[in-house]
Amino acid sequence: MPTAKETTPLQPVAAIAGWVFPGLGHIVNGNIRRGIAAMAGVLLLFVTGVLVGGVDAIDRKEDGLWFIGQAACGPIAFAVDSANTAFLKSGSAAPMIPLPPSVLNPQPQASAFKGLAHANEFGTFLAFLAGLMNACVILDALVRAPRSDGAAGSAMRGRRADDASPTVSANTSAGGAA
Repeated sequence: MPTAKETTPLQPVAAIAGWVFPGLGHIVNGNIRRGIAAMAGVLLLFVTGVLVGGVDAIDRKEDGLWFIGQAACGPIAFAVDSANTAFLKSGSAAPMIPLPPSVLNPQPQASAFKGLAHANEFGTFLAFLAGLMNACVILDALVRAPRSDGAAGSAMRGRRADDASPTVSANTSAGGAA
């Protein structure tokens, strides 16, 4: 159990930087390898979601609950949503197609490039998972000690090397099966 002296103070600047761009919080903290790995994972999921589902996969008006998770990716989610609104929903990227009327909207229209069916759903889900992953990365950057990657890695290497030698020699000298 950690004592009060071993407790690492929270890193709010790192958490904010991690929301501004995925992985940046760890990089600001000095944990560069961890930050690059987190950045690659979150961006790969997010970009794959946009490529699979189209720009329409990020939509805060039509997919509000999904967008809450997607927003954890930071400003990139808001930028893609703005592109969706500016190009697809306005009709500037493709013509607007009339849809069957409903009680709530007597003359609904949708862009000819609107994502439909399972591909759009998968894209929305992948971008949502990217947001959840980045939320975990942000929390990790908030509580992780600065420059803790290098020290932990070298300590683990030394401990593994020390543990391996006595175990092998103890098993061999005691007549243990190989």
